[in-house]
Amino acid sequence: MEKFDVTIIGSGPGGYVSAIRCAQLGLKVAIIERYSTLGGTCLNVGCIPSKAWLEASEHYYKLKHQFENFGIDVKEANVDIKKMNQRVQDVVQEIINGVGYLMKKNKVTVYEGHGTIKDKNTIEIKAEAKTETIETDKIIIATGSKPASLPNIKIDKKRIISSTQALALQEIPDHLLVVGGGVIGVEIGSVFARLGSKVSIVEYFDSLIATMDGALGHQLHRSLRKQGIEFYLEHKVTNATATDNKVELKAENLSDKKEMNLEGDYCLMAI
Repeated sequence: MEKFDVTIIGSGPGGYVSAIRCAQLGLKVAIIERYSTLGGTCLNVGCIPSKAWLEASEHYYKLKHQFENFGIDVKEANVDIKKMNQRVQDVVQEIINGVGYLMKKNKVTVYEGHGTIKDKNTIEIKAEAKTETIETDKIIIATGSKPASLPNIKIDKKRIISSTQALALQEIPDHLLVVGGGVIGVEIGSVFARLGSKVSIVEYFDSLIATMDGALGHQLHRSLRKQGIEFYLEHKVTNATATDNKVELKAENLSDKKEMNLEGDYCLMAI
């Protein structure tokens, strides 16, 4: 049975950075990742792809709406969503390769599988082909998080989607509904608004990104409205129903209790 000084469960930014630092301090380190790629949610389906999409959509938006102000006349500008998707994946893969290189460089042992803590010094690792057990003096839990939904709304990954599916869409929606005006909802909503989608964001609180400074949040709200995004603040989402090609969203105004209906191609759950 292999024995380590430190074992980290999860290879996201918390996990792989911890692994590198422990190795730099002279410890024998293992890292366990249940998925086939290192980097966790942030690298694979979160921060990195969303920023790559933001960059791509910003270029297109400037080309369509701002270049003319500088005397640059572009007659035709079209989006090839498949090429955009491929570029995003290329960016992600390059960083995944970089994380793998850092693991090898720092002599961190990488296990692919599901780690289960049996006791304070024993971890069982279940992979598709085999199950093995390792010993460790210390354990760092860096398992991260997954997208969540409302109790009465199921993410079907087809029409009612999480950020994971939104960042891999193969078409630009005519109308994207977004439940949640936090960082994820605002980022992805902004991407598709720039690419030409009508975007409606429904938020329970009275401001975007509730933890942000109020003045900054106000300026963000103004900026996004200029991009054409519509907002329904202080609205409670009560239901979402999907058909083959549409989603109907119901929400209640918290002030006057009036119910409203919105219909879109996709509904992004970003709570």
